[in-house]
Amino acid sequence: MSQFISVFDMLKIGVGPSSSHTLGPWRAAQAYISKIRANKKFDLIDAIKVDLYGSLSLTGKGHATDLSILLGLSEADPEYIPIEDIFIIVDRINTQEEIIFKGGKTIPFYKNSIVFNREFLPFHANGVTFRGFCKGEEISTQTYFSIGGGFIVQEKDHLEEEIEINKKNFPFPINKALQLEEYCEKENKTISEIVLLNELELNSAAFIDKELHRIWDTMLECMYIGCHTEGKLPGGLNVKRRAYDTHQKLIKDSSYKNPEEWITAIRSTEVKFREILKWVSCFALSVNEVNASLGRVVTAPTNGSAGVIPAVLMYYLVIENHNADFKEIKQFLLTAGEIGSIFKKNATISAAMGGCQAEIGVSSAMAAAALTELLGGTAAQCLVAAEIAMEHHLGLTCDPIGGLVQIPCIERNAMGAIKAINAAEMALETDPKEVKVPLDKVINTMWETAKDMHKNYKETSEGGLAINVGLADC
Repeated sequence: MSQFISVFDMLKIGVGPSSSHTLGPWRAAQAYISKIRANKKFDLIDAIKVDLYGSLSLTGKGHATDLSILLGLSEADPEYIPIEDIFIIVDRINTQEEIIFKGGKTIPFYKNSIVFNREFLPFHANGVTFRGFCKGEEISTQTYFSIGGGFIVQEKDHLEEEIEINKKNFPFPINKALQLEEYCEKENKTISEIVLLNELELNSAAFIDKELHRIWDTMLECMYIGCHTEGKLPGGLNVKRRAYDTHQKLIKDSSYKNPEEWITAIRSTEVKFREILKWVSCFALSVNEVNASLGRVVTAPTNGSAGVIPAVLMYYLVIENHNADFKEIKQFLLTAGEIGSIFKKNATISAAMGGCQAEIGVSSAMAAAALTELLGGTAAQCLVAAEIAMEHHLGLTCDPIGGLVQIPCIERNAMGAIKAINAAEMALETDPKEVKVPLDKVINTMWETAKDMHKNYKETSEGGLAINVGLADC
C-alpha cells in the first residue's frame, strides 16, 4: 500500500520562489541541524560545508537555493518567519561570514561554503549534501533530496517508516483515482467528504478547519498583496509586475480596507467574459509575482504553480457563488489536495523530474476537479475534469530564463487557471461512462513522458526559452 499524503502535505505554507529549490533545501538544512543535535554532534561541529547537485545547482542562484540554505541552517522556519527578516538574516550571514544557531552557538560560514556542482546524483535530480567538521575532520555527512512540493527524502528512507494508507489505518485507502471514484459511488459521498474522513484519522475536525482556514488566509493575503504591489521583480530580468495595473483597471473606484472587504468589492464589478478572464489571470499573476519576490505563498502543489488553485477558488467566490463561505473553501481544498496526492503517488510533482507538466499540469488538474465538485459535478466528473486539465499540459517543459521563477512561469499559472475552469465546464457536460481516457491513464502517461523528456527541459535552464532568450534580451 502507498504512503498516506495529507492535504496539508500537498498545500504547505512557505516562502518563494520554489518549493523544490527553496522550500525543500530550507527544510533539508533544518533537518540536518536537527539530526546533528539529536546524535550529539552539534556541540562538536565547528564548520559546515554544503554541496548542491544537479538541478539544485544549475538553477540554484535563480531560485534562491543558497539563501534558503543559510536560512535553514540558521533554524528559521519558512512557515512563520516574518518576510522582512529574510534578507536581514541573509545579509548578516554574508557580511559577518558566520551562522548563529538557536542557543547562541556561532560557527564560520564563508561564501565558498556552498558549492554548486553540475553533476547529478543518481537518486534524484535535486540533491544536497551537508558535511560537518570538527577541527578539520569530517564527522557528519547527510544527503537529502528535494523531490518537489517542499518534500524532502534521504536515499535510505523506507516507506514502511512512514504512515501507510490501508484499511487498518484509514477508512478509505486511496492510491489510484479509480479507487477514489469507487468509494464515492459506494458511500454516496463527494470526494471532499471521503478525504475528510481519512484526514480525521490523524487530526481533529477543529484542527483541520483551523489549518484550512490558515491556508486560505495565506492564499487570499498573497493575492491581495500581489494585486496592490507595483514595480519590478528582483533577480535581474527587470520583469514588471502586471497584476497591479490589471487590478487597478478592473477594480476601478471600489472602496475596501482589507482582503475580506476586497472580495465583496470584486463581486460588485462587471463580469463580462473578458473581465472574467482578466480577473482570473490577475489573481494567478499576483500570487506568482509575490512568489518571485520571496514572499509567503502556499505550495499548491509547488511554489512555481502556486497561483492556479487560489485563482480558480477566488473565481468561484467572486464570480460563480457570491454566497460561498468557508464550507465551499474547505470542499475545494480537500478535493484539490487529494487529486494532487494521487499524482504524487503515481508520477511526480517535481519539475526537475517531470518538467512543468508536473507543476502547472498537476495544479490545473487539482483546481479543475475541485471546481467541478463546487459546481455540482459528480465524483466521476471531477476526475474527468482533472484528466482534461492534465491531458492538455502533457509534455510541458520547464525552461525558466536565468533560472528565475518568472519567465515563463508566472504567465503559465494564469493559463493553467483558465484551463482548469474550462476543463471543469467540459467535464460537467460529459457523461463519464463515455470517457475514453481515465485519469489514472493520463497520470501514467505523464510519468512516462517525464521519464522520456530530455534533462535540458527539466528545470536546468539548459533548453527552450532559457537558452533562446538571454538575460540581455530582457
